[in-house]
Amino acid sequence: MMTMTTLVSSRSPAGLGEANRSGRKRRAILDAATDVFLKSGYLGANMDEIAALASVSKQTVYKQFASKETLFIEIVTGMTSEAGDRVLNEMPVPNDNADLAEYLRHYAEKQLTVVLTPRLMRLRRLVIGEVSRFPELAKVLYESGPMRAMTALATTFERLTERGLLAIDDPLVAASHFNWLIMSDPLNRAMLLGDEAIPTRAELRRHAAEGVRVFLAAYGKQ
Repeated sequence: MMTMTTLVSSRSPAGLGEANRSGRKRRAILDAATDVFLKSGYLGANMDEIAALASVSKQTVYKQFASKETLFIEIVTGMTSEAGDRVLNEMPVPNDNADLAEYLRHYAEKQLTVVLTPRLMRLRRLVIGEVSRFPELAKVLYESGPMRAMTALATTFERLTERGLLAIDDPLVAASHFNWLIMSDPLNRAMLLGDEAIPTRAELRRHAAEGVRVFLAAYGKQ
């Protein structure tokens, strides 16, 4: 049972200050470790280097994260989830058919812009390179990235079909078609050819518009 003394202590300025300091240290470690992992890979990453870059002791790193593996998993999960949030949040469903193409173009451009960043591309390459060591990370990357996007799109497409704006029998299949119309070529080029192959903003805009045109030719309400 929590006593009054414990309750007061847990809410004291000293307790809150310690929690804030711990949170700042954790954030600094994650930021430093992200830079080190993306630069050196998993095997090349050194916990001493991470501690020095975060301006904390190695003991503090291990206090926050039990192992190098735990830290790596946290980074992959966090970066992937953050990217998904940036794509999916604040995307209201259009009111009528006139808004539909613009809505889909905006979504496609946002998805391309968020996913095709050098840091996320390096993370994807790193996870793929470590898939035999950490098979669960590939699952995290897929479920938090493409699968999350396609599931959210399927829900949106189902609503738009119910409102007569799209003609779709299987929303998840249609979401997969949309996802790969938009993502396949730019993503494959960036993954295989490196950061210099990431298209410009204007190129991404043209690619998104063409993908949406093809999608609506197949699924748009005639």
